[in-house]
Amino acid sequence: MSSAHSLTTSGRRRLLAAFAASLALHGLPALSGLLVSPAEQPSTAAPLRAELRPPPPAEDVPLSLPEPPPPKPAPAPAKKPPPPKQPEPRSTTWTQTVRDHLQRQQERGEFYPPEAIARGLQGEVLVLIVLDESGKVVGARVEQGSGHAILDTAALQAVRSLKSLPADAPRQVVLPVVFRLR
Repeated sequence: MSSAHSLTTSGRRRLLAAFAASLALHGLPALSGLLVSPAEQPSTAAPLRAELRPPPPAEDVPLSLPEPPPPKPAPAPAKKPPPPKQPEPRSTTWTQTVRDHLQRQQERGEFYPPEAIARGLQGEVLVLIVLDESGKVVGARVEQGSGHAILDTAALQAVRSLKSLPADAPRQVVLPVVFRLR
């Protein structure tokens, strides 16, 4: 029991020493004010004064923004005469049906957006299409974009416009839609 008592006494001594050190450190600033002579004390500064002044007289210059330059018309893409219509062979596979559909859209100018052509945008969009039992597109989403929102949107519109695909078409497939300038 004596060892437990000595630890407690030792702990009390440490606590008392820490308390005395804390009092000395915290009381030192208070004592320093008493020890500094009045001649050494800093003088009190004059109170700050602020006043509002009226704004300078305004010049009667109307505010106006410069007229924006007129927009430059986008260069019209060179149109090739449409190739002569040939009788289309009957598509045998679903992939050929998709190619034929996109080719017809291109011939009508509905596939490649004119703005993308004018800006020289190219890319490939991977579109997931979902078909119902009859081969009709019931869902489509961009799986991997081209980096150009206008091309991604055009690819979705082109794929969603497919009416019906042959029976050999899978119910879900990732279809690459390529936009290339020639």
